[in-house]
Amino acid sequence: MPPKKNMKPMQKPANTGKTIKRIFSYMYGFKLHFAIVVLGVALSSAAAVAGNALLSPIIDNLKEALKGGEWDKHRFILTLGAMIAIYAAGACATFLYQRIMLKISTTTLKRIRDDLFTKMESLPISYFDKHTHGELMSLYTNDTDTLREMLSNSIAQCISSAITIVGVFTMMILYSWLLTIIVVVMLVVIIMVIGIVGKHSSKGFIAQQKALGTANGYIEEFIDGQKVVKVFCHENAANEEFEKLNDELCAASTKAHTFANILMPIMNNLSYLHYAATAIVGGIMTVNGFGGMTIGKLVSYLQFTRQFAQPITQVSQQLNAVLTALAGAERIFNVIDEKPEADEGYVTLVPAEIDANGNITEADTRTGKWAWRHPHKADGTVTYTEVRGNVELDDVYFGYEPNKTVLNGISLYAKAGQKIAFVGSTGAGKTTITNLINRFYDVPDGKIRYDGININKIKKRDLRRSQSIVLQDTHLFTGTVMENIRYGKLDATDEEVYAAAKLANADYFITHLENGYQTMLTADGANLSQGQRQLLAIARAAVADPPVLILDEATSSIDTRTEAHIEKGMDSLMEGRTVFVIAHRLSTVRNAKAIMVLENGKIIERGDHNALIALHGKYYRLYTGMFELS
Repeated sequence: MPPKKNMKPMQKPANTGKTIKRIFSYMYGFKLHFAIVVLGVALSSAAAVAGNALLSPIIDNLKEALKGGEWDKHRFILTLGAMIAIYAAGACATFLYQRIMLKISTTTLKRIRDDLFTKMESLPISYFDKHTHGELMSLYTNDTDTLREMLSNSIAQCISSAITIVGVFTMMILYSWLLTIIVVVMLVVIIMVIGIVGKHSSKGFIAQQKALGTANGYIEEFIDGQKVVKVFCHENAANEEFEKLNDELCAASTKAHTFANILMPIMNNLSYLHYAATAIVGGIMTVNGFGGMTIGKLVSYLQFTRQFAQPITQVSQQLNAVLTALAGAERIFNVIDEKPEADEGYVTLVPAEIDANGNITEADTRTGKWAWRHPHKADGTVTYTEVRGNVELDDVYFGYEPNKTVLNGISLYAKAGQKIAFVGSTGAGKTTITNLINRFYDVPDGKIRYDGININKIKKRDLRRSQSIVLQDTHLFTGTVMENIRYGKLDATDEEVYAAAKLANADYFITHLENGYQTMLTADGANLSQGQRQLLAIARAAVADPPVLILDEATSSIDTRTEAHIEKGMDSLMEGRTVFVIAHRLSTVRNAKAIMVLENGKIIERGDHNALIALHGKYYRLYTGMFELS
């Protein structure tokens, strides 16, 4: 198998505008909702500004009352009531737009995850061979989480801050253009500080996300290989490696949050300085009656001063989150934009009825027999050929990486119903051959024919439906035992599942489980033994009833006694099918029609068991124990 490579480290988004546009394209159907959000944000921000503006007449009115002068009590009550109503309306608007934004963000993320998962389902096996599972999982966890935070909070916060800044600045000019000069000077200083701190903070957050993905990938590997770690007493080394990765994450996180966290104290102190300067100058103007400044106006203006600094600080804080989210979104979109598995095939697999004269007609339902459906582009006619299971490899060369071949001129022919065995050392190319037969990888040089048809002309989905594979590494899904067996044929009846389990000799142990066929399996069948898990995999292949069967070390986890018990069932399973067997246990391939001995990607010996024993070659040495498979 090709070596795995880590995904590219998280970087600052290469094209921010394009990424933002791509995110908004997933918000289709929410134009009205988004308009309500913008309106709600505007009302909330306007309410905060208008509420502060009403402080001026209220305070000036109270000042007259305290001085013993005439004051309009009715106007005071109306103004106070208006302020309460405005703040209440602002609170309702905030609640409304936050709820709507939550729906928009969750739905948008659902659509992105759907597209991401759908694309991953269409990617070739080679893509997953070159990317670690932990890095791919981080797309669904870390990257989508940062994107969720941006969609649900940052967007609305930025809109609110922009409206507040414009509204407050306008009111400040109307109240006193002279005091606003102080605001402008302080604004320039704030922008410079945000630029310096934000630059370093952004790099820190990006490094943090990269380190987090690496640490998560290591944790996943450790959990999957926990038994191996304990068997070899590798706990200390695992701890040391994790501590190293955790230290890197801690350092990156510390650096990121150091710059992010110092921004707030700096901004607060600048706002206090700004507030003090405004209060002093405003107080002098009030005492001297300069510029029409009153106590009420000064109080309102000072509130505006606080309001003006707050959204700037909020925007600066959201900037890091937005950049990190956009970088994560770009990684997600890079996967979504990956080229799907190419499939130029046009020959399909269909259920068929075949009469005594060999005439083939397409059946409406599954009949037990299959045919290849050949549509002809020239005249639009359709012809059918029976699926027999003849497989031919003609001078096949293949390598997972350029200039590094794994198979060198492999040629073989398996007739329908024959059992072909592959024997050889690890890395000789046995599994690679089966990967090519089901088109997990395409052949760059040479041809593979299935019933005389170049497999490149057969649709991959139909090609794979005509085959079943039992792998050495069994994978079971969360669900019942019956559901896991039925995975080989989703429309299989209960009776077909029972028959397949009996054929694989799995029925006995299944019926002795607590809930029999309805026993729930979780954590990849952790409540079963390795041998039992493999028996279920064999039953899954049996229920599919394919013309071609591939057994890749299918009985490697089954003891010799159990293997002897299921030998008859396996023979029944293989009867009438073309079977490819990969085995290190040579006793399992003695009855093969032909045994292919591979070395360095070449077939160095071929023949049945007796012929190869008589040859006194490598197979003979392997079988007699003079040479061991590595």
